[in-house]
Amino acid sequence: MRYADLHRKSITDPNGFWMEQAKAIDWVTPPSKALFDDNAPLYEWFSDGMVNMCWNALDRHVEAGRGDQIAVIHDSPVTNSITRLSYAEMRDRVAALAGALAAQGITKGDRVIIYMPMVPEALMAMLACARLGAIHSVVFGGFAAHELAVRIDDAQPKCVIAASCGIEPGRVVAYKPLLDGAIAEASHKPDFCVVLQRDALAADLTPGRDHDWAEFVDGAAPADCVPVEGNHPSYVLYTSGTTGQPKGVIRATAGYMVALNWTMKNIYNLDQGDVFWTASDVGWVVGHSYICYGPLIAGNTTIVFEGKPVGTPDAGTFWRVISEHKVKSFFTAPTAFRAVKREDPAGAFVGKYDLSCLKTVYLAGERADPDTIQWAQRQLNVPVIDHWWQTETGWAIAANPIGYEPLPVKLGSPSVAMPGYDVQVLDEGGHPVSPGTLGAIAIKLPLPPGTLPNLWNAEARFRKSYLEQFPGYYATGDAGYMDEDGYIYIMARTDDVINVAGHRLSTGAMEEVLASHPDVAECAVIGVSDDLKGQLPLGFLCLNAGTTRDQSEIARECVKLVRDQIGPVAAFKLAVVVDRLPKTRSGKILRGTMVSIADGKEFKMPATIDDPAILDEIAIALKSLGYPKA
Repeated sequence: MRYADLHRKSITDPNGFWMEQAKAIDWVTPPSKALFDDNAPLYEWFSDGMVNMCWNALDRHVEAGRGDQIAVIHDSPVTNSITRLSYAEMRDRVAALAGALAAQGITKGDRVIIYMPMVPEALMAMLACARLGAIHSVVFGGFAAHELAVRIDDAQPKCVIAASCGIEPGRVVAYKPLLDGAIAEASHKPDFCVVLQRDALAADLTPGRDHDWAEFVDGAAPADCVPVEGNHPSYVLYTSGTTGQPKGVIRATAGYMVALNWTMKNIYNLDQGDVFWTASDVGWVVGHSYICYGPLIAGNTTIVFEGKPVGTPDAGTFWRVISEHKVKSFFTAPTAFRAVKREDPAGAFVGKYDLSCLKTVYLAGERADPDTIQWAQRQLNVPVIDHWWQTETGWAIAANPIGYEPLPVKLGSPSVAMPGYDVQVLDEGGHPVSPGTLGAIAIKLPLPPGTLPNLWNAEARFRKSYLEQFPGYYATGDAGYMDEDGYIYIMARTDDVINVAGHRLSTGAMEEVLASHPDVAECAVIGVSDDLKGQLPLGFLCLNAGTTRDQSEIARECVKLVRDQIGPVAAFKLAVVVDRLPKTRSGKILRGTMVSIADGKEFKMPATIDDPAILDEIAIALKSLGYPKA
């Protein structure tokens, strides 16, 4: 069956399609059907099945005689160590941790917050919760105390599992004072905490509340897997909300497993035993789906990487890890490749390693500009596949089904809709637009398995945020278009489509042009307020390392490029060179914050910002251009 036919079947016969995929999962009690739609527009999948995610990720592989296979490789250039754990070792350590948690009263439905760096114990904590039917909420390690407190109050955990510290290039980040500050600030107090003491920095434990991880699990009776309903929440993952109150995305257990398992072969082209590396963090959705659960459910070897694309120790780190651990498929964010490209534009480090094991590279997390994709293709000589998804969806909305039927790559497009996603481009009135026309990207309900069924304790907000703008659809918040072949092009968040003298223009299209300039390593375009035209585009340029040409001349060339390739209608006249762009820790550029600075508006410091000092540099650059206007 061709992929187009497979996708059509997933839309016209969702029950038949997803029940077939569900056969790959071990069920305690198989579901009677796939789709439960009696509470539409809130949909559920496999609700009456009974299942356990930890069993599917660990125990069943051990039971099948594959316990000696390596499940997790921890590669940590910041501690100069590599650790390998087999499926049997992971199963035993997870069962012991789950047993210790159970002995302290953690049962099915209880919440557990996990606040850890990139160490194998972070995966063990997630899987131990899944083993007991507890609902985990991973908070990015090193998140500010206030943001952690907000999540503690919303999730109301019985327990927090943390580490004493995280390790960054050149510094150690103490987590325990942040945790203590968060608990002090939060109205809800967890019953107890478990702290992994790391060699780089031991934490002071609070008597009666805090447990040393090693002592906590020592001698604990291993816990068995607890069956849970298919619609039981496996985790809550908080994503930033525009109101400052984070949104708790719920992930139901069974649909998530079925969907992830389908993707491991059909998107990422991995078979049991293959090595998959996702260079992300367990605090993000990518880490949940493709560092922890997806690879382990499919019987792959997953890499937990504690380092950076550059600086640990150099721009060759990615290639060293791929070569050393025989990575077949590699998944990272475009911003990581741009960082490597900026340090090593000629790819001198690539030639130092044998990368013959690598078959495919996948990019997601933000728009992948064609220039970055082409650079990676030239350096690595393998397909570089963009794909598009969101925290809310848990897996790809649009991708190239490389393991099922590789489709032609179209630069700038994450390819086509994946099974169960009926993607449409709508105008402001909710009507489908013709191919090639820019509009709001929406997905006809129901969303497929693995996507969010609701927000944690916030159903009204769920409906308002996603379902009310276009009744019968899920509003993605992204803008773009679809071509005649069904290829999707994501051009911007809907609030990044700017209106210049009545013309709706995509900042993403301008960024593609700027990124094609040979001296530009990375760029961002924002829309700034203008009395005459409503909005005007303004470009920020980061140059390749070692560039010695006059910066103002490069900026002028970039302005001319946009005017030549998009036309005078873009009214693109302003570009400025900066050392770096403000980003979240996951690599997303904070365009909205930059707009607020340019327009002289007050803004809330984003909780996820990587380095607040960058905003001062952006303000200085904007001032040189006369912004904000008096």
